[in-house]
Amino acid sequence: MYVVPPYAAHVRLDAFLTRVVGERSRAEWQRLIELEAVLLNERPAKASSRVSAGDRVRVLEVPAHLELEPEEHIPLDVVYEDEAIIVVNKPAGLVVHPAPGHERGTLVNALLARCPELRDPTGTLRPGIVHRLDKDTSGLMVVGKTTAAMANLQAQFKHHTAAKRYLLLVCGTLGEDRGIIDAPIARDLYHRQKMAVRADGRPAQTEFWVRERLDGYTLVEAQIHTGRTHQLRVHFAYIGHPVAGDAVYGRCRAPGLTRQFVHSCSLGLRSPLTSAWQEFAVALPEDLDRVLQSLRPGAPSPQSSPPAGA
Repeated sequence: MYVVPPYAAHVRLDAFLTRVVGERSRAEWQRLIELEAVLLNERPAKASSRVSAGDRVRVLEVPAHLELEPEEHIPLDVVYEDEAIIVVNKPAGLVVHPAPGHERGTLVNALLARCPELRDPTGTLRPGIVHRLDKDTSGLMVVGKTTAAMANLQAQFKHHTAAKRYLLLVCGTLGEDRGIIDAPIARDLYHRQKMAVRADGRPAQTEFWVRERLDGYTLVEAQIHTGRTHQLRVHFAYIGHPVAGDAVYGRCRAPGLTRQFVHSCSLGLRSPLTSAWQEFAVALPEDLDRVLQSLRPGAPSPQSSPPAGA
């Protein structure tokens, strides 16, 4: 465990490890961070994350080579596939990629069973993964099947030319039919495992459209123009309308809801093969649709259901 001293505040995590901890090259530290073998205040972070004085950095024990196992028993809902990409509809409860101590039962393990060419001899735990969804978030994800496709997709996400839209149920009634939440996000000063809107944070913009107003809730479609950690949940909590079912940034839970109501409903990007624009869409999963139907006038009270992934 390493505690960040005042003189090292505000530097990148990989730079802190290289300069202060030493022992490895910066590239090696970046790979360990990518493998989630470095925890910043007990949470995975990015190499570019800025550390603050008093932050705790912990390096996990990682084998020199990590072998991933294909797992055919994990079902994959494939929306589209070609020689370069595979688009899947991820269910809630499924972790996207392995981490030290949790190398099995993930989306990556399922993808390796379908696409053995994704296996990376360097031992990375994220073959093909260019963006992610939280464990309890469902919906569309795109995976690059070749090195060239991965680089192409990474550039699209980096420059925000790919379009990701989400359906969210937020607490309370939003007055505006559409709007943009433009508020910088950084790590919470008092709860280091959370994110918060802070004046010194990184720019973050969320555009939204109201799709339906219900009794005490609002169904919103949102597009993120930046990719900050927990951006949707932080932004809607910031404007006083936390996501229903979010136990971290809100305390509002709709009847029958067993997880956060966030679903990646549409994805647009340019094909790494042809550069043609491609759009994909999926409906709300049954558990979220059931909650939504129960909130409409005249609907019966929903019956309780087991937690997602149980």
